[in-house]
Amino acid sequence: MEQQNDRSSPPARLAPDTAEGHPFLRSVSSLLRSLSNRSTRSPDRTITHGPQKALNSFFEANMEEVFGIEDLPGKDNVGPAVKNKRKTSAPTSPGGCIDLTTDEPACSSAGKTPVQNPPEDEKKLSLISWNVDGLDTDNLGERARSLCSYIVLYSPDVVFLQELIPSYVLYLKKQAVSYTLIEGGEESYFTGMMLKKSRIVPYTTTKMMRNLLIAQVTFQGQELSLMTSHLESCKDNSAERMKQLRLITQKIKEAPDNVTVLFGGDTNLRDAEVAKVGLPSGVMDVWEKLGRQEHCRYTWDTKTNSNKRLPFACRCRFDRVYLRPAKREGVACLLPNHMALLGLEKLDCGRYTSDHWGVYCSFSAG
Repeated sequence: MEQQNDRSSPPARLAPDTAEGHPFLRSVSSLLRSLSNRSTRSPDRTITHGPQKALNSFFEANMEEVFGIEDLPGKDNVGPAVKNKRKTSAPTSPGGCIDLTTDEPACSSAGKTPVQNPPEDEKKLSLISWNVDGLDTDNLGERARSLCSYIVLYSPDVVFLQELIPSYVLYLKKQAVSYTLIEGGEESYFTGMMLKKSRIVPYTTTKMMRNLLIAQVTFQGQELSLMTSHLESCKDNSAERMKQLRLITQKIKEAPDNVTVLFGGDTNLRDAEVAKVGLPSGVMDVWEKLGRQEHCRYTWDTKTNSNKRLPFACRCRFDRVYLRPAKREGVACLLPNHMALLGLEKLDCGRYTSDHWGVYCSFSAG
């Protein structure tokens, strides 16, 4: 376990490439410009907590317009706080589902003229990796809505999720209809992936190994192998965790040299364990590649995140993203250019989206 650090967690970075065609996103963009003009920026150009709180308040105020949602389905899978907040609404028709990347919310009034989104950067790939802590069912509806708000804001091509439960998956399927959702299991808790339909095309059967979910896809004509996992937790399970890491690195090495491999997940790894196992040649830890930025170091931080209410402070870099660029000559080389932590602000319920921070990364083809 990494040593405790007295530095407080810095604010979340906001992706510079937010789409502005959607009416809601235009409002977000306008708010961001206003906040940017008023806020004090640190040397690494992060936005201070005050503006971030204003952004969160904006999302809360507009959540019904954007999602038109109820809390999570399945009474047995949600906590009492969610049950108390559940609202009664008319059944939602298929047309009431919200496409998170369409021009106009599907639930908006008829007759409005859709606004065309500007074309996305064809050479840029973005992803979010997040352990959503579905096993903690308290305030799960509000926390799931928060996850969706980040998907709206960042519009990632790929989302790696850990600690999903069946009711959480049902909620995501209802709301994120512009994404293909791949489940790594059906019972208890499991991993999953969300792939933006307009940008990511699965082309072979997904492999669901015991500790690793793999999807072979194409992105702008480039072949990618996407991997996510949730490795064994707790300090005493170090040997099993390193065994699982060896399995992951072996699968990365087996990928053809014309394929780019992206792994993201809750590894529960300690630095000493990674050093002992070693990463294969050509595989990079994205956080390290981007300069080991302190504001992105701790993804499980009980000093700042109070969801678990532990009697001690623990700050660890459990959630990691690994990249092995394609090695074949003539194939575009994907390299990281940005990383940020998500979910650093408390929700109205007084809790965070998860006990883990989300990890946002973007990559550009060279």
